[in-house]
Amino acid sequence: MTGVPAAKEPELLEVGTPVEVRSRFVGSWSRGFEVADHHGGRYRIKRLSDQSILPDEFDPSEIRPERRKHDFWWY
Repeated sequence: MTGVPAAKEPELLEVGTPVEVRSRFVGSWSRGFEVADHHGGRYRIKRLSDQSILPDEFDPSEIRPERRKHDFWWY
């Protein structure tokens, strides 16, 4: 009998990791942030433009590691 595979734990993003944040209004991803702190499975995020720490905590589903831009003319 085969069992259902265990759900994979999300990878913990280290402090200082550049991330993209999902907009809670339109659902698009925004760049220019990094992980400031994490505890209890939630993240505090710092905006790089002014070094401000955002006042809310973020769930792992609301952030992702920043995707590197390719050097293609269309991207």
